Amino acid sequence: MKILDIPQSGKRGLNVSQNSPFGQISRTAGRVTNPRTPSQMAVRDTMGRVAAHWRALTETQRVAWIVAAKSARSNPRLNQSGSLSGFLLFTKINCTLARFGQEQVDTPTESPQFPDLAPQNLVIANTAGEITLKLTCPTSPGETTIIRGAEPRSQGRETCSDYRLLGTCPAAVQGSADITSLYTARFGVPPVAKKVYIQVNQAVDGWESLPRTFWGIVPATT
Repeated sequence: MKILDIPQSGKRGLNVSQNSPFGQISRTAGRVTNPRTPSQMAVRDTMGRVAAHWRALTETQRVAWIVAAKSARSNPRLNQSGSLSGFLLFTKINCTLARFGQEQVDTPTESPQFPDLAPQNLVIANTAGEITLKLTCPTSPGETTIIRGAEPRSQGRETCSDYRLLGTCPAAVQGSADITSLYTARFGVPPVAKKVYIQVNQAVDGWESLPRTFWGIVPATT
């Protein structure tokens, strides 16, 4: 139910407040599902191993993370953010490194200067029934451009917040990177007239830049 109240987010008693495309809403808290999908269990395994590694650090190493975390901010929520704890920064950096098959670090890495994002647009084509998804890339995406996607939505949807990691952006060929196989491996071939959301950002030394969102509607065959 849409409500008029001070900005609020999260659970309070039996109700959950959150922002929606139509304003602030309040709803009854539902039961959290636990499907235990392979990707879900892989993330949990990574987080468990990273947490165990935190306990294996020396006290000097943990203090270094605590100091570094004072200048690292959480993602904004209701236009507010705060500094992270040493454990949260350690987990954030090392879970990201592990997700992309890179070695974990025991000492904090400095927040990098991210390169310019190569993808500039999402182009969806339907040629004789073969649907392709490509990102226009005037420059090389390199090896640090991360692609996330959401399952096909109604074209009437104006926002999307539920993304899943698809992988790193493939090399650009003649100015575009083909992400069709990345997307269909996770969500299947998107149907005609559905809207596809793609989110792109950079990951360097375990740090991730703010994402940029692209979307397109699957056209009829040409």
